[in-house]
Amino acid sequence: MSRYPLFDLLLTALAPTIWGTTDIVTTQFLPPDRPFIAALLRVLPAGCALLLWCRHFPLRNEWWKLIVTGILNIGAFQALLFVAAYRLPGGLAAVIGAIQPLLVILLAWGIDRQRSPLTAVLAAFSGIIGMAMLLLSPQTIVDTIGIGAAFLGAVSMALGT
Repeated sequence: MSRYPLFDLLLTALAPTIWGTTDIVTTQFLPPDRPFIAALLRVLPAGCALLLWCRHFPLRNEWWKLIVTGILNIGAFQALLFVAAYRLPGGLAAVIGAIQPLLVILLAWGIDRQRSPLTAVLAAFSGIIGMAMLLLSPQTIVDTIGIGAAFLGAVSMALGT
């Protein structure tokens, strides 16, 4: 247990708060219909900051892992995220993205034969259902390209995880 539980709580809340700004930043501040530029503008500053902070390049045998996870978690995921953000209402994109924990559970079972606890599976389904109940409405506009991008983005991030 930390000596600063309020600080821990605020620090934990920081990630979803920043993540939640994707749709508003995309629609209000980034150039319209430019998902790849939006993805670049989102990840390039963080990547440059990490390079400056680390100050050394990875070892030769680490490059292939970095390239694969970089493509899955950053390159492909961010591009697909912004395609979905431009084409879908934020609620629908969020509900589709909420399948990622379930995909990670399925991949862990399919690849490593690692069984997840029933509570983890129930939590993943509960998250999807809860988000759908909160964020979807009968007026939700469905765009097949946006849905495909959101789904492939969740798959990309799940594979990278």
